[in-house]
Amino acid sequence: MYELYHLPGACSMALHVMLLELGQPVTLINRNDVADYAAINPAGTVPVLKDGDTLVREGASIALYLGEKYDTPLLPKESKARIAAIDALMFANATMHPAYSKMFFAARGLETETAKQEALKAAAANVSRLWKIVDDRLGESAFMAGEELTIADVMLAVYANWAGYFPIEIPLGANVQRLLKAVASRPSFQAALAAEEVEYKAVA
Repeated sequence: MYELYHLPGACSMALHVMLLELGQPVTLINRNDVADYAAINPAGTVPVLKDGDTLVREGASIALYLGEKYDTPLLPKESKARIAAIDALMFANATMHPAYSKMFFAARGLETETAKQEALKAAAANVSRLWKIVDDRLGESAFMAGEELTIADVMLAVYANWAGYFPIEIPLGANVQRLLKAVASRPSFQAALAAEEVEYKAVA
């Protein structure tokens, strides 16, 4: 059985959903409940996937690891579809996620209110710009990598729910809203929300 070190509603939730989509049993371990989490991941971040003696410590790496082990449309094996899925995965993991990280830093890591508001406004503008890119891409296809759901779509659906942490609006276009509804309605996504006790507010 897999062990997934996570925080409820964090980026780790996307990998939780992926494991459920694959029908794989998983034990969730809250990072905050581990006395010496640095021994698991010196960076202190989630997710971490434990598979026997193997530890995989980055979200994109976990997605690729699972995609190698199993046949799944979340990370297809056919060359052209796989390249598109990996490109979308990297956009979600390496572009959109860090943009949200800057918002979290602005909201929590700055001492003065003026500095906080200026940094938060700038970070939110960048996140909004990236969601516009997503909305434009979804005007051409049902999902980020084409006509099939991939792990990138699940990641983006998880990130969209983080808007509730910030006192600033992040507009989401109609195509993005369509995507979020499609992902959030999947049994695997609903099961992950229930297991992690997270309320999904990204869609009406």
